Amino acid sequence: MNRTLALVAVALLAAACSKEDEVAPPAELVDFDPQVRVERVWSAGTKGGDDVLRLGLRPAVEGDRVYVAGHGGDVQALTIADGKSLWRVDTKLELSGGPAVGEGVVAVGSSGGDLVALDGATGTERWRVATGGEVLAAPVIAEGIIVVRTVDGRLRGLRAANGSEAWSYEQPVPRLTLRGNGSPVVDGDMVIAGLDNGKVVSLSLTTGELLWTTTVAPSQGRTEIERLVDIDSPVRVIGDDIFVVGYHGRIAMLARDSGQLWWGRELSSNRGLAVDGDTIYVTTADSSVVALRRRDGTPVWTQDAMLRRSLTGPALAGGTLVVGDFDGYLHWLDAATGQMLARGKTGGGRLSNTPVVVDDLLLLQTDSGDVQAWRAEARATG
Repeated sequence: MNRTLALVAVALLAAACSKEDEVAPPAELVDFDPQVRVERVWSAGTKGGDDVLRLGLRPAVEGDRVYVAGHGGDVQALTIADGKSLWRVDTKLELSGGPAVGEGVVAVGSSGGDLVALDGATGTERWRVATGGEVLAAPVIAEGIIVVRTVDGRLRGLRAANGSEAWSYEQPVPRLTLRGNGSPVVDGDMVIAGLDNGKVVSLSLTTGELLWTTTVAPSQGRTEIERLVDIDSPVRVIGDDIFVVGYHGRIAMLARDSGQLWWGRELSSNRGLAVDGDTIYVTTADSSVVALRRRDGTPVWTQDAMLRRSLTGPALAGGTLVVGDFDGYLHWLDAATGQMLARGKTGGGRLSNTPVVVDDLLLLQTDSGDVQAWRAEARATG
């Protein structure tokens, strides 16, 4: 599967959606009495941006720093408290995935398939290597290994010290897929990732050995679009359970040690999920936000006031759930009931990537490259 075919998939889906939108346009936002006060704390900018490419660029946090990357090639370290720039470097690449941060390293991937490692303290470039495929998801760094996923169906483990390859794993990619990849997840000594063919794989972090593979959603249907089963968001690992959701597929709970499917429920999402206590929260393909019971997938509530607004995946912030939309709005929902609590306008264009929560701050990056920090006051009582 190459980048051209992936873009064709996006074009076909966009055409289908445009026909549907003649009958069912994006939901208009309705005024309501906000129960939470939200404010933008600070903002910064990155070099370049693109509202069409749907890049995997999202803030990454370590300690009191937030690291961001722009499609135009710049990587920055900012202070979380006020967004002050600590360092900024220009990689001279079209960046498309990242950053990842860990073990003193900041890693970013490019549309051309380069992976660049920078010193986390100074921004000095340590090395860059060609991965062979576009990087559309943030890598992950653990135990001296940088795990990177590319659009050609490969997961690679690179040594953080010098970029040399420790291992490589590949599965075939369907002829047509959605544009986008979910970042791999490291849990202990395992790398877990959902793939474009509807499977979840678990690999050894140190050797890349396949530990297990599970088909979450088999491909079915008469057309290429009907057979899309991409898992384009990261899995969530909670204790001994793995939660995953795919497009034209289902949400499922798997056993971490074996990949055994404990339960599955029909549901389509390419945006992602969050898990908190006894509840799973999902942004569906049509931009409903759904809460499900963790132990068996039974629906708890559905919020459909933002249908067809291309919502991001949900971010949990205390007792609230936050999603962004194609018009740059942030929406705060009550995690217990789905009730709309607050709304804020970023003014920075489309939001495709799930916001990042750090203590009482919500960090986000718009597709046009604006980076912002927001804060919500505690919900009033009495």
